[in-house]
Amino acid sequence: MKLAVLGVGLVGGSLGLAVRDKLGAEVAGYDPDPTTLDRALQVGAVDVEASSIADAVSGAEVVVCAAPVNSLPDLVAAALDASGPETVVTDVGSTKLGLAEAIAGHESASRFIGGHPLAGAETSGVSNSRADLFEGARWFLTPTASSEGVLFDRLHNLLADIGARPQAIDPAEHDRMMATISHLPHVLANSLASRAAETLSDGERRPEVGRSFRDSTRVAGANPAIWGEIFKANSGAVADEVDAVVARLQEVSKLLREGDAETLRAYQEDAYRDRQLLLESGHAGGRLLELRLAVENRPGVVAEIALALGRAGVNIEDMSLAPSDDQRTGAISIWVAGDQEAGRAAAIVAELGHSVTTVAGA
Repeated sequence: MKLAVLGVGLVGGSLGLAVRDKLGAEVAGYDPDPTTLDRALQVGAVDVEASSIADAVSGAEVVVCAAPVNSLPDLVAAALDASGPETVVTDVGSTKLGLAEAIAGHESASRFIGGHPLAGAETSGVSNSRADLFEGARWFLTPTASSEGVLFDRLHNLLADIGARPQAIDPAEHDRMMATISHLPHVLANSLASRAAETLSDGERRPEVGRSFRDSTRVAGANPAIWGEIFKANSGAVADEVDAVVARLQEVSKLLREGDAETLRAYQEDAYRDRQLLLESGHAGGRLLELRLAVENRPGVVAEIALALGRAGVNIEDMSLAPSDDQRTGAISIWVAGDQEAGRAAAIVAELGHSVTTVAGA
């Protein structure tokens, strides 16, 4: 099988590595930046450096467009124009409705199936590509009424074969969902960081921030160019979610001003339960349990734990790190799906000499 990747950054490069390593596929890569394309060849993300889109997609069964969201309509159209009648074209953009509408009038629109992997990393660029980036990751696919079933099946199977979890979803529903669980958190992180910074006048000593603030604002200001495009592409849905949160915050403000302790406790408990339902809904292995580890703050300790769990087949669903004030020790929280897996993980961590506490339903 031949796969064409148009745009070989982190996601495109990782996909190239995955299909080469796991499926033995040939990967042709195209990127407008020749240096990036050269690097993709060096790291093994592609087999062939294509000089044009037409060159890359020639003979390909699957074409993946991995570019910023504002570039995708033109790139997808070009891929459809250049590829054969049996080729499925997809993308990895984080908004879907605008792209689906832009491609709907294309004569080969039936060969386009939008896609969005819920996978990424703190780093970017093809040099940071990983063949395992999509293992266990939800990969949304947005077929339309005109999509060819054979091509959807081909794309779905390819994604499942590299370890992803493909799921079909309506483009509009996808964008509403992403506005809530992905785009809104960035807006809130931005707002919280800005609000905290402006509460102190110039000249006052900035406060030392705690773990909750660091965690809540981790994505504040992330990649302004990319996120500016995402906000623009999904502006209506994100604005709706902002309005809904504003209304919810006004309700909370009223509760706080009334100051009833029992009501405020119930408010906190409801939020806890809501979060647990959301966290556990995507994990067939069972409820998520948190393992809290006390470790020595030394190089390699995180890798040591992760590799030991990986070798034992225990999947880490999420992880959070918090060094102590003296930087000599630290705390690691890892989340594992299912009581049995959590028990195995705790035993493995204990064997490594670390203190571990299991928090049920964390």
